[in-house]
Amino acid sequence: MNRSDFPMLQNDLIYFDNGATTLKPQTVIDEMVDYYSNYSANAHRGDYDVSLKVDKMYENVRDKVQKLINCAKREEVVFTKGATESLNMIVFGYMKYILKENDEVLITKAEHASNVLPWLQLAKEIGIKIKYIPLDEQHELTLSSLQKSITDKTKVISLAHITNVVGDVRPLEEIGKICKAKKILFVVDGAQSVAHIPIDVQKYNVAFLAFSAHKMLGPTGVGVLYGRYDLLNIMHPLQYGGGMNNLFEIDGTVEYKNIPTRLEAGTPPIAEVIGLGKAIDYLLDIGIDNIHKYEVQLKEYAINKLEQIPNIKIYNKHSQSGIIAFNIDGVFSQDTAVYLNHYHICVRAGNHCAKILKDEFKINNTCRISFYLYNTKAEIDTLVKVLEQSENIFKIVL
Repeated sequence: MNRSDFPMLQNDLIYFDNGATTLKPQTVIDEMVDYYSNYSANAHRGDYDVSLKVDKMYENVRDKVQKLINCAKREEVVFTKGATESLNMIVFGYMKYILKENDEVLITKAEHASNVLPWLQLAKEIGIKIKYIPLDEQHELTLSSLQKSITDKTKVISLAHITNVVGDVRPLEEIGKICKAKKILFVVDGAQSVAHIPIDVQKYNVAFLAFSAHKMLGPTGVGVLYGRYDLLNIMHPLQYGGGMNNLFEIDGTVEYKNIPTRLEAGTPPIAEVIGLGKAIDYLLDIGIDNIHKYEVQLKEYAINKLEQIPNIKIYNKHSQSGIIAFNIDGVFSQDTAVYLNHYHICVRAGNHCAKILKDEFKINNTCRISFYLYNTKAEIDTLVKVLEQSENIFKIVL
């Protein structure tokens, strides 16, 4: 990886907000510009050369996703607007039609809003029960706690592979085995993991997986829904319109296309899908394993440095990802973020779309550092130096 691949890093910027979105390498930008400049036709609509090239470029990305997550069929890859839409499709296009009143869905209080709110809405609509698996003293999920939470009414376990605040890496292989033995559907929110740590949906018995391109060097506005073929094949579309049907008649006769096309109504985000494909190429060239190891090294280095600052409180020292949640004692998290911004350091502040995690942390807001492959120890040194001077924070913020 070469930092010069990323145009934004040439702007005197230290970017530690990769959990929100990642920077884009020039190759991804160029690939999307090439589409808009040289073959900007629609997909699956035309019988002329330029349109046929679009079809080829668009569909080739399914093969790249298949390789990335090791799904059994390319048809198990559905392009969506992002992880949020993917999770909503899982809940309202599939679970709504197979779950019954009092069926249980297990999640945790550390989940992102996109893996909480759809389930809460479904509970209102059909009467399912949402149960929260207790977290340990490190605010992490344990297998023993998960197993104790399962009852004969548990039908779904829906979890982030890596949580976006605590940053704990859930043991998907072991959870998948439990789900298989008990015939529980295993849903995985991969928004914080697919670009950071290897995932194998077949090995881990994943029924559904959701993730977004913009958190893995790709563009905004596109994501992926993976679903096992037999499950996707009975999923109800949430959108109906052009491209997803073979025919419809005035007498009400309708024939829909096969998956995945049936679940991709309307003009798709073509340039974005093509950009996602180039981002996957970039990541696979580096190696997902290598990215994870590097992020863990950065986190360990940062923790060792930050622990030497007396007024810094760290909430997730032991999680094995590139995420650090912290606060300065007596300072509101947004004030800390504004202070760091004065030195061109970008961090996230707030509840990070995990609003019920406050029940575990006993605080509402934190600052979050989230590393990625282009971050360096030198950047961490700069962050630490600035935080060591935080007694001056209100001279800058106010």
